[in-house]
Amino acid sequence: MSDAPAATTEAEFQIKIASTGAILDVPKNKSIVEILWDNGFDVDTSCESGLCATCMTGYTEGDPDHQDSVLDDDERTKFLCVCVSRSSSPLLVLDL
Repeated sequence: MSDAPAATTEAEFQIKIASTGAILDVPKNKSIVEILWDNGFDVDTSCESGLCATCMTGYTEGDPDHQDSVLDDDERTKFLCVCVSRSSSPLLVLDL
């Protein structure tokens, strides 16, 4: 893990894992990828600052707050970078 700062969006939200139905809380001081790691999901990262798309993950519902610098507009309709992105909606369903 790097020493990159955590995402700055203040709102807490939840993520749902599509394959299992598990719902996980994402507090304002942790990133989505940190919550995934804490719950046993093996998600690769490289930069942890939204510059490489190594952690690009699909989503099926919700409104991601994209904070990366790498995904194009089309990719953003299907994917988010879980190292830096947050959610503008209360629930974000990840295609995991």
